[in-house]
Amino acid sequence: MKKAKFFVKEKEDKVRCGLCSHRCLISNKKRGICGVRENIDGTLYSLVYGKVVSENPDPIEKKPLFHFLPGSISYSISTVGCNFKCRHCQNWQISQYPHLYGGEIIGHDRTPEDIVSGALASGSKSISYTYVEPTIFYEFAYDCAVLAKSQGLFNCFVSNGYMTEEVTKELATVLHGINIDLKAFTDKFYKEVCGARLKPVLDSIENMYKAGVWVEVTTLVIPGHNDSREELRDIARFIYSISPDIPWHVTGFYPTYKMLDRPPTPIETLHMAREIGLETGLRFVYEGNRPGAGGENTYCPECNTLLIERYGFSILKNNLAASPEGVKEACPKCGFKLPGVWHV
Repeated sequence: MKKAKFFVKEKEDKVRCGLCSHRCLISNKKRGICGVRENIDGTLYSLVYGKVVSENPDPIEKKPLFHFLPGSISYSISTVGCNFKCRHCQNWQISQYPHLYGGEIIGHDRTPEDIVSGALASGSKSISYTYVEPTIFYEFAYDCAVLAKSQGLFNCFVSNGYMTEEVTKELATVLHGINIDLKAFTDKFYKEVCGARLKPVLDSIENMYKAGVWVEVTTLVIPGHNDSREELRDIARFIYSISPDIPWHVTGFYPTYKMLDRPPTPIETLHMAREIGLETGLRFVYEGNRPGAGGENTYCPECNTLLIERYGFSILKNNLAASPEGVKEACPKCGFKLPGVWHV
């Protein structure tokens, strides 16, 4: 166990967790919604510090981050637990593990030094805190991120965006990139499907961007839930209101976990979502989970030159390197400097 950050003591040995926007009031010997933070006699503890359940070198494109060191490997880690209960979670076996198995915590014991050594040995350029909501293992992620940054590695979160503003402020000092799921644009969806609220997610996207962290946004488009033109346009307009340079990934749904009553997302719906994003003014909109169907490539928003050609998680061609000036983020034809993180 590790003493938790971001909590305050309340009366009768209760504590108020300030890590995520649930802000759970936790009685003595009880845990928060995430299932991995427990109040023991008025002190909150993380039960998953160093308890790594998944540890893999992944393509950075899998996160997905398309404007962040393309073609590089990101060392990806996770513990069990999550502060959402999404009915369509693709990693429910680990995200919901404590709830499924009577509070049991599993994982291989790791130190921040172990994680950074593993990342360096794998040739990774970054560490991604992912697979479940990484905020729930914040103490371990933060310690890893501090060490990783000192060793020249970049840090990325793949997040549901439910962290509090105070966490964002500290995290932004060691975080370089984040992909935040904007799952829908209604409280109804967030409440019924995820067990959460919309506004904290919107706030996190804006706060991370203002803090100087590279932000990309993903929306899993689910038939009958969030695939109307109106809702997709609302999402695009929100992202545009922060910056037209934020990449938006519209990805295809496949039936899983507790959401087996919906069909896979038609490719035509992803095409429509991409068109809506571009019409709204977003410069970079990508279609995901449908390799080869179009919408995966990066084009110069000024002259439409193909800059990065992709197939799934693979880079087939990176024309940014052909810039006459040798600037890795510049269009070789018109010199437009592409927003993102392109080199270490």
